[in-house]
Amino acid sequence: MCAYKLSNLIRARFPLIYMTTFEEDRATKYIKSIVTDEKQVKVAREVFTWTQTNGLYNDSVGKTVTDTTCPCKMLEYIRRYEKDAVFIIYDFHVNFGPKNRTPDYNVIRKIRDIIPDLKLGTVRKTVFFISPELLIPEALQKEITIFDFPLPNLEEIKAKFDSMLNQNSSVEANLNEEEKDKLCKAALGLTLQEAESAFALSMVNDGKISIKDLSVILEEKVQVIKKTGILEFIKSDYTIKDIGGLDNLKNWLLKRNNSWSEQAKKYCIPSPKGVLVTGVPGCGKSLTAKAMSTIWQLPLLKLDFGKVFSGLVGSSEENMRRALATAEAVAPSILWIDEIEKGLSGLGSNGDSGVSSRIFGQFLTWMQEKESPVFVIATANNISNLPPELLRKGRFDEIFFVDLPTVQERKEIFKLHLEKRLKDKDVASEIIGVKNLCSELAKMTEGFIGSEIEQVVISSLCDAFFENRALKFEDLAKNIANTVPLSMTQREQILALRSWANVRAVSATKTSNLKQYKKETNEENVSLSRGGRTLDF
Repeated sequence: MCAYKLSNLIRARFPLIYMTTFEEDRATKYIKSIVTDEKQVKVAREVFTWTQTNGLYNDSVGKTVTDTTCPCKMLEYIRRYEKDAVFIIYDFHVNFGPKNRTPDYNVIRKIRDIIPDLKLGTVRKTVFFISPELLIPEALQKEITIFDFPLPNLEEIKAKFDSMLNQNSSVEANLNEEEKDKLCKAALGLTLQEAESAFALSMVNDGKISIKDLSVILEEKVQVIKKTGILEFIKSDYTIKDIGGLDNLKNWLLKRNNSWSEQAKKYCIPSPKGVLVTGVPGCGKSLTAKAMSTIWQLPLLKLDFGKVFSGLVGSSEENMRRALATAEAVAPSILWIDEIEKGLSGLGSNGDSGVSSRIFGQFLTWMQEKESPVFVIATANNISNLPPELLRKGRFDEIFFVDLPTVQERKEIFKLHLEKRLKDKDVASEIIGVKNLCSELAKMTEGFIGSEIEQVVISSLCDAFFENRALKFEDLAKNIANTVPLSMTQREQILALRSWANVRAVSATKTSNLKQYKKETNEENVSLSRGGRTLDF
């Protein structure tokens, strides 16, 4: 499809085509394969390449054109050349004014001068700009066509892998076809050179390559993420067992695991777009995002909107474009945006000349139209700051509301934290014998959030450690009594959150827990009635 599109651009005499890629050699071979094939372009073209260090080089005859290192002289040569040809120009963006550098207006004017000849001349000529970054001067925006050069597909990566094995006959390949396919799929999203480096590193470790080397491939993907400076790779050891309660949300996520696999295609299941998880702070929203990476066995990327915004004109938009492109490059992946409302706080203001609105629009368009399996999980505390266009159907698959934990959920949270920390028998000796310990503690902590329950356990252990004794039930009861829960200090905000969630979001707690909670607390008609629609997944 890409080759068909590019051949049409060449045949239609689009004068200037811009490719953003680090893979010069691969992009050059790709262009050559098209322009030298008469079936694709009707009339085969000669191929020239240019660098500022070497000048123009005619690949078709293997000869360097003298005195063409100067950009203006090179462009004049293109204008005067009297044969059908394509000219592949490397790193020409340096003349367009990158960062704080002034654009070379003579070069830009010269390009505009030769455009009529490229479009209407008697011979067919096309100029390709190949650069690792996208930079187009305003004077050329109407003349340059951007062509998205794709990363290598599975067939290309497999061909590179097989080529490396053939060249290194001493390397032992302990892989069946399924494992080989899995290893090569893991390299999707890398450039061909990056994939080659990852395979080479796997081979030199022990002189063999097997499915155990999958971690080496994934580590190379981590390097790609780190190089952006905008996305952060989150390594998470949390599992679904570390989340107390929120069964409805957990079930929804579990049912969509592997929905991007080949098996899912038999059911015509689309890859899930994402979820927005909002609600009371400290109740497990961020923990859920971290656990997802382990549940789905996918890389977790954290997008910080603060790093996207830059003081240079136009660079914020480019930062966002690169961040989203990186997330797609390592797909399937999970893109986590924590406290998304803070990143969108500049919307509607004139203080940033509309940059926030453009960034937000860019993000919304990407969410709506993305085809790569990038799952977006956004968390929010203050939903009043979220723009309505973000919340409409089609952006996210579902909006979940995380409320204060119910009695059953508090019981699970206490059990999690006590089991996690009471590993020494001497410290746990006096707690083990307490009947219905977690149930009693759950009843005593009405209105507590998950993080407050964790701090109760930690503070109690600190008391026991200070006195060099075992943990006692009295320690936990004392720290519970000394805690003023968030549900009291922010009662009005929680009520407002619940009112909003009643019609706009689905409760992250399963229906049976909510019914049991209302039965135990007789909470049907009191002002703190639960928020979120009661649907089960």
